Amino acid sequence: MGQKTNPIGFRLAVNKDWRSKWFATRKEFPQFLASDIKIRAYVKDKLRLAAVSKIVIERAWNSLRVTVHTARPGIVIGRKGAEIESMTAEISKLAAGKQVKIDIIEIKNADIDAQLVAENIAMQIERRISFRRAMKKTMQITMEQGAQGIKVRCAGRLGGAEISRAEWYREGKIPLHTLRTPIDYGFAEAHTTYGIIGIKCWICKGDNPPSNEVKEGEQQPRRERRERPDRRGTQDEVPAEAAPAAEITA
Repeated sequence: MGQKTNPIGFRLAVNKDWRSKWFATRKEFPQFLASDIKIRAYVKDKLRLAAVSKIVIERAWNSLRVTVHTARPGIVIGRKGAEIESMTAEISKLAAGKQVKIDIIEIKNADIDAQLVAENIAMQIERRISFRRAMKKTMQITMEQGAQGIKVRCAGRLGGAEISRAEWYREGKIPLHTLRTPIDYGFAEAHTTYGIIGIKCWICKGDNPPSNEVKEGEQQPRRERRERPDRRGTQDEVPAEAAPAAEITA
């Protein structure tokens, strides 16, 4: 069986970037890693209604920059920036008193962000909506927003069944092995009364073909025909290259 790898980690340094950007010595590395995990858990729990897609953490000598990618920046900022100030103080405690700066980047279209799509399906399942209906409706909306392909997989006690199983649906193209294809990946969990249901989502946002490739539906331009030299010579004509050879033989 083919084993699946995380599409984001698979495409690092190709068309994806790291979500923690810092360098640490062997002694500091465990402390920084544990701090990043705590910061992400705190921000995700604090802004669980703000549609947070990803959190990027950058470290300098004595400062920390947290970049929050969200579809609802108004909830993150709060009234007169009150939420930002409280989060800054709390993150500074988690980061051992370092100076913290929080940046907010708005996600223009939440329907083609894989993490937000997976969380949307999880939220519908928690509200007791049929998982098939939630998956198909979300896939339809994503394709209407311009995605080239989407694949959604739900696993667990689907519909409250005794035996857990997995179901998935796919629409469009999802070339997981093509590294240049920007595929977004998201994972979310739905906490229901009969257990946890995991949702995975893959979205193909479009291919970046090289300039020498022809896009689908376009005709390849014809090359101009070059005029061939007239190779048909008469008996009276003597080739220019043959003339010196005749003189040498003579």
